[in-house]
Amino acid sequence: MNTLSLAWRNLLRNRRRSMTTLLAMVIGVVAILLFGGYSGNINLGLQTGFVRDSGHLQIQRQDYFLYGTGNPAAYGIRDYQRVIEVIKADPVLAPMLTVVTPTLSLGGIAGNFSAGVSRTVVGNGIVVDEQNQLRLWNDYQFPDEARPSPLSNTAQNAASIGVGVARVLQLCAALQVNDCPQAKAPLSTTNAAADAASAPDDISALSELEAAPKSSSPAEAGARIELLAANTHGAPNVAALQVVKAEMLGVKELDDMSITLHLKQAQQLIYGNDAPQVTAIVLQLKHTEQMAAAQARLSQLLQTEFKSLSLEVHDYATLNPSYGQITGMFAAIFSFITLLIGAIVLFTVGNTMSMAVVERTVEIGTLRAIGLRRGGIRRLFVCEGVLLGLVGAGLGVLMALLFAYIINHSGLSWMPPGNTDPVALTVRVWGEPNMILGTAIGLLLVAAISAWWPARRAAQLNIVDALRHV
Repeated sequence: MNTLSLAWRNLLRNRRRSMTTLLAMVIGVVAILLFGGYSGNINLGLQTGFVRDSGHLQIQRQDYFLYGTGNPAAYGIRDYQRVIEVIKADPVLAPMLTVVTPTLSLGGIAGNFSAGVSRTVVGNGIVVDEQNQLRLWNDYQFPDEARPSPLSNTAQNAASIGVGVARVLQLCAALQVNDCPQAKAPLSTTNAAADAASAPDDISALSELEAAPKSSSPAEAGARIELLAANTHGAPNVAALQVVKAEMLGVKELDDMSITLHLKQAQQLIYGNDAPQVTAIVLQLKHTEQMAAAQARLSQLLQTEFKSLSLEVHDYATLNPSYGQITGMFAAIFSFITLLIGAIVLFTVGNTMSMAVVERTVEIGTLRAIGLRRGGIRRLFVCEGVLLGLVGAGLGVLMALLFAYIINHSGLSWMPPGNTDPVALTVRVWGEPNMILGTAIGLLLVAAISAWWPARRAAQLNIVDALRHV
């Protein structure tokens, strides 16, 4: 206690130098905590987006993840309804689950043959109500509202498409797509007629049916397309779809290729009169922390109950490689900032202690002369560094919490990668005890280490030379 009291009094002897050192520490702690809170918030936001879109876990046919995009229908899950029923009834999994829903991926050609245009698309068949429930997941309490699927309360032949698909298929007016100029060289009537004549008979027949007045709304009639896809036997199949909305998906490749339709419509298109299948079973959990236990239990079921189906399970990080890339980038930036600020604090405290040793050389000699050992001198200066670290860490944490509160209530927003709407800019400092405690302990260690070398040099001073120092 005497050492601590003396160390505190020594710090107060030169308030200006101590305040300068404390200011460097506080700025460092605030910078680390604010960027760490921002980085952590991005990680949780990305996780929330992926979990809402594709769940925590997905059950797929073996090797579908590696090769299934080339021919999704070949990797369908047979008897998927029984798989879902067993999972929902499992005593281990049931308490963890919020949603279990099937999806069907498919590829095909979407055409607006009345305009003579078409393009390749990647489709996804969904159960709309269950997808809407997926979008409600908000375990980290983000201040945003989940938007329901555009297919909510729509007919079985309804579909939604990406904005890029709407532009190519010349459906901008019908779907009220903004910033969608007409093509500079539209197809002539002759070319359109020639394209229509060269189209397959079934597609031409569908085009003629769609050309007939089916509704009193011109917009509704203009927003109908035909989707051509190959069924499981390799034969072409066509579905007439009513496009209800063009969505901005945030990634141009998705906007230019995406189409979403009801699961039953997608199954009818791919499997026809055969037994319907799906390409994935999506599982969403109540909490991400349950994912390891749920994945282990699913692996047991897949190796026993469903061994004949050759299934495998993947988590959202595997299904979305960009998640690991983005979080890894922010982790690297955070580590670099932490090391940089740690180095600044190290040299600042070290310089402060070195100057204190020079100024107090005679005092050190006097203490040694009255019997204080070298270890006592070292403890005295190290205690001064630790006290600086304690005060700097405390003030830095308080300032970081204050600045985080101001930022979180300022109404600022930003546009994350892959998003179409801005989200509230928040910094998650409060509620992150591990980050706060780790930063404070790290600062204390840096302060102690930076004070140790000057303390060692002070302890090695010769008593007679120290007393003669001018």
